[in-house]
Amino acid sequence: MAYEYKVVELREKMFGGKMSGEKLEGVLNEHAAKGWQLKAITGADVKGRLGPGGVEGLLVTFERQA
Repeated sequence: MAYEYKVVELREKMFGGKMSGEKLEGVLNEHAAKGWQLKAITGADVKGRLGPGGVEGLLVTFERQA
């Protein structure tokens, strides 16, 4: 049995303000509808698109059968 993985970077700025449980829940449900199962959530400094600085964010790892 083979698996594939997907890592999604979530930053507060992507949500237009503070990241909330409700907004995270929406992301999880969106991926679950496509067959992805949550594997891990890790807090991390995620680099922004502009400049060298990082912002606090989450790395959300999903898994599904290939």
